[in-house]
Amino acid sequence: MMKKKSYVCPKCGCTRYEDDQFQATGGNFAKMFDVQNKKFITISCKECGYTELYKEKSSLNILDFLIQ
Repeated sequence: MMKKKSYVCPKCGCTRYEDDQFQATGGNFAKMFDVQNKKFITISCKECGYTELYKEKSSLNILDFLIQ
């Protein structure tokens, strides 16, 4: 996870936010086998909902493929 530091929403100026993460597929191989190999962290303003995405470093792991 990202280090928490002071946040100011670029749209409304609110300083309250929540962070989360999600995974997505990328590329034909990953789509064909439904392998979610792209990871993102989201930072969302609690006031207006404006959300920024930050890509996490990820690598396609054979264990990830076999578990899914």
